[in-house]
Amino acid sequence: MLRIYNTLARSKTELVPIEPGHVRMYVCGMTVYDHCHLGHARVFVVFDMVVRYLRACGLRVTYVRNITDIDDKIIARAREAGETITELTGRFITAMNEDAAALLTQPPDHAPRATHHICEIIGMIGTLIARGHAYRAVNGDVYYRVRSFPDYGRLSNRSLDDLLVGARVEAGEAKEDPLDFALWKAARPGEPSWEAPFGPGRPGWHIECSAMATHCLGDHFDIHGGGMDLTFPHHENEIAQSEAATGCHFANIWMHNGFVRINGEKMAKSLGNFTTIRDLLGEFDGEVLRYFLLASHYRSPLNYDHAALVQAQEALTRLYQALKDVPAGPMPAGTPEEERFRAAMDDDFNTPAALAVLFEAAHALHRARETGDVAEMTRLGAVLRALAGMIGLLGRPPQIFLQGGTEDREAIEALVAERDAARRARQWARSDELRDALKARGVLVEDTAAGTVWRRA
Repeated sequence: MLRIYNTLARSKTELVPIEPGHVRMYVCGMTVYDHCHLGHARVFVVFDMVVRYLRACGLRVTYVRNITDIDDKIIARAREAGETITELTGRFITAMNEDAAALLTQPPDHAPRATHHICEIIGMIGTLIARGHAYRAVNGDVYYRVRSFPDYGRLSNRSLDDLLVGARVEAGEAKEDPLDFALWKAARPGEPSWEAPFGPGRPGWHIECSAMATHCLGDHFDIHGGGMDLTFPHHENEIAQSEAATGCHFANIWMHNGFVRINGEKMAKSLGNFTTIRDLLGEFDGEVLRYFLLASHYRSPLNYDHAALVQAQEALTRLYQALKDVPAGPMPAGTPEEERFRAAMDDDFNTPAALAVLFEAAHALHRARETGDVAEMTRLGAVLRALAGMIGLLGRPPQIFLQGGTEDREAIEALVAERDAARRARQWARSDELRDALKARGVLVEDTAAGTVWRRA
């Protein structure tokens, strides 16, 4: 029985798919005006892990992660860069997909873009106006009438009175009520706009996700996910819009991953304290970043510093070293390791506990190697690969990971070959010199019956 912490219920909820055997999940994706940072990487990896595990449990999953490709920041950045919005967003969508692939995430089944669903957005706004939940203001903007939705605030556990204290009307807005929010922004000179029955303009941020989620998954689906910072107002507004427009319960389970923090603050572009994924990939393998993001529970805050990534690299290296030279084989059914692993994952995707099971298997594998128990080595190697694969780890041959990328590989292989020749000629001093030269390059060597095996330190 898989139980997931449901922000809406404020407790763990058993996952019971609306359609037996089929889980439909929508995750709020990126606004593509810049490169993705480590906070975005956590969204990529966490929900990729969820999808992988659900599929490993035999469930069919339809995974949707949207792209916001029109908003104020995008318009401003395109103007600064002297390029069209299409050029800007296309460039950063390509970069985003490259970053996500480097983190070993599988592409979502659908990646809808806001500008490709303007018809659905206009249709939903029209329905909200017709039902009295939205209105066209004197400035041409269309606003959602928050007080028309009695359950507003239930996701974030806030009352309208509490919200009203901090509410304000910005210059140029023409709301009936400070709590109301924009569904449609009237056309402005020099900005993109689309024709609509309520006047030309462009969509507000919140309505985009309501329209894309219901278009891709239907009016009622299983899981809605995203970063914890989206709980209010974005997800709160999604519920109000969607349920008022469709008359249906929107999403059964609301999943929110915790913040990535740096120096005690949330990592965010608005704070200027972010580290991009591609900057980190210049120093660390993408699987190391993935391990780092899975080593903490997805709902807990994650503190980033360089030392933590080094520790993640060392931990992942230990797992790959355990698998080195272990013959491949099928995973036996009903192992105690799998039982403990699934128990951890079924408890709200407790990846730290699941990783602990992997390390127990790795330690047992080392013991089997020391005693020469090839059958147990093969069994544990299969267990380790299969369980790690459920969360997207240990999918490469060990030597590929341990030897790193292609940079200076030819030079390293030449030094290793020269050292092997020196050892065969019993030139021990030269062999030691070459070992030191390799170590200076950050390469460790291990002498085996088959010759020298090397890996990057």
